Amino acid sequence: MHHWKRRSPLHWIGMGILFAIFAAGAAFLFGYVAMSLWNWLMPELFGLKAISYWQAIGLLVLSWIFFGRFRGHWHRHGRHHHWKHRMLERMSGMSPEEMKRYAEEMKDWHHQHPDHG
Repeated sequence: MHHWKRRSPLHWIGMGILFAIFAAGAAFLFGYVAMSLWNWLMPELFGLKAISYWQAIGLLVLSWIFFGRFRGHWHRHGRHHHWKHRMLERMSGMSPEEMKRYAEEMKDWHHQHPDHG
């Protein structure tokens, strides 16, 4: 039996409260940093007005909506890694002749569809 299964419900409630406190602190910190950076740079560089803490939180939420939940790490590595893994798996069972034929097919496909990379 895993050690985490033996924990009491009180332990998990405490962990939940600790997580909520940590999440609230992180949200406050991100909002404060966004507000501070905006108020330091934007009025000086672009002549824009200073913003409040809640406006900074709004900007963070808006960027989250527009740019997809700060997906940086997963977006860069996850999908590419999955595609690469599938391709290597597919090619591992091919003979050299099959690999050559597949490479030619891919080259032809890319010449027919230049907008796909």
